[in-house]
Amino acid sequence: MERLQKAIAASGYTSRRKAEDLIRQGRVEVNGEKIVEMGFKVKSGDFITIDGKPIESENKVYYVFYKPRGCICTLSDEYGRKTVIDYFDEVKERIYPIGRLDYDTTGILFLSNDGEFANLMMHPSTHLEKIYDVTIKGLITKKTISQMQKGVYLEGVKTLPCRMKLVSQDEEHGSSRLMVKLVEGKNRQIKKMFETVGFEVKRLHRNQIGDVNLNGLKPGEYRRLKPHEVKELRQKALDKKA
Repeated sequence: MERLQKAIAASGYTSRRKAEDLIRQGRVEVNGEKIVEMGFKVKSGDFITIDGKPIESENKVYYVFYKPRGCICTLSDEYGRKTVIDYFDEVKERIYPIGRLDYDTTGILFLSNDGEFANLMMHPSTHLEKIYDVTIKGLITKKTISQMQKGVYLEGVKTLPCRMKLVSQDEEHGSSRLMVKLVEGKNRQIKKMFETVGFEVKRLHRNQIGDVNLNGLKPGEYRRLKPHEVKELRQKALDKKA
């Protein structure tokens, strides 16, 4: 037995959160009965429909994508901008991005049709390590770096401690390059962290999530995550969550 929204997410139809919205809207039926209860549980063999159409279980697929600059992390865009999904024309499954990177941010991004995996990767308590290559406008001092590593306040909440390494500084053009390792991923966190100490982020690239990196990929390219990578990501997230 499992909760209805989890069963819908597990089918690859949509995320668990959106499945809950569908249930609230009265668009989900189980064995011909409309269900609006969040705690409703289904068992193997139950017939689930959404808007009168049965959901079909998809094979779970997991991808690592090198997001280029100039595309957004959504399934579609009302302004006609390119989305990360546009790079996956040959993928038959209904996949969606796990988390997001800004329009002008590049780097590693996971996509999947596994709602449970997506929730696990994005849950704040999992604290999966993420490594960023950051270029800022201005010459940052070691003192400021030390202060930032201890955490800064964003909208009244202090960020968790992080690790920062100064890679280089360009005095002629007035810029600094750093490697930043975070264990949380709030919306636009890197940019906001540097803004709090008076620096503008000029370039932001995410190199790595957990032990998975972009080796062998060029911007706009993707590959399937290997089974052992998926397993290790799950285990790391569960270990952190525990």
